[in-house]
Amino acid sequence: MERIVQPIYEDNHLLIVNKPAGILVQGDNTGDKPLVDYCKDYLKEKYNKPGAVFLGVVHRIDRPVSGIVVFARTSKALERMNKLFATRKIQKTYWAVVKRKPRQPEGKLISWLKKDPSKNITTAYDYQEEGSQKAELDFKVLGKLNDHYLIEVKPITGRPHQIRVQLSELGCPIRGDLRYGFSKPNPDKSINLHAKGLYFEHPIKKEQLIIRAGLPNDQFWEQFLTLEKIKIKDKNVDKIY
Repeated sequence: MERIVQPIYEDNHLLIVNKPAGILVQGDNTGDKPLVDYCKDYLKEKYNKPGAVFLGVVHRIDRPVSGIVVFARTSKALERMNKLFATRKIQKTYWAVVKRKPRQPEGKLISWLKKDPSKNITTAYDYQEEGSQKAELDFKVLGKLNDHYLIEVKPITGRPHQIRVQLSELGCPIRGDLRYGFSKPNPDKSINLHAKGLYFEHPIKKEQLIIRAGLPNDQFWEQFLTLEKIKIKDKNVDKIY
């Protein structure tokens, strides 16, 4: 397995890492060690900290998904980062690999999602069902390689399994995602969805940051690097990581 704690950005307030697929962000009933605990161990060892290490979970990505995860190293940073996510002042970019070509090269998906916690499955509706939440995302096809399409996804909302279920409803289930309609699993049980970029204002320093997570270290993912184009338009960006 890849090295579990892969720091992208680190200061006194935040720790941002590139999560490998297959690792939980927070603990669940499986009892498997989560990313937050691996990161606490990393900080404890690096800074020779005695006692318990504070590390707040700002957000989560699904276990089979790879990419950016943000942790807060202080309660002040945690409160402010939670507010940034809640007020949608963080721009998120994901890469998804699908087998079927979307009907149009780019567009917006809007649906209402309702999660069944007992089955851990989210259902999409094209109308407002009782208990559902509105979900929106923008998508764009970046290119095709070896009968697979690379899609850039920019979620506007942050609902459970949102990208997975909305792309499935589009007729384009993510490669390896049996839960939402792909035909076969990936050998490592991952799905080809990667949290690739975040753009936000640092909650304490007030710097504009772009955070980028490198693709997982496997041959299938790495072939798509030929399609990558970094575009920063009309943004006063202080630092890129």
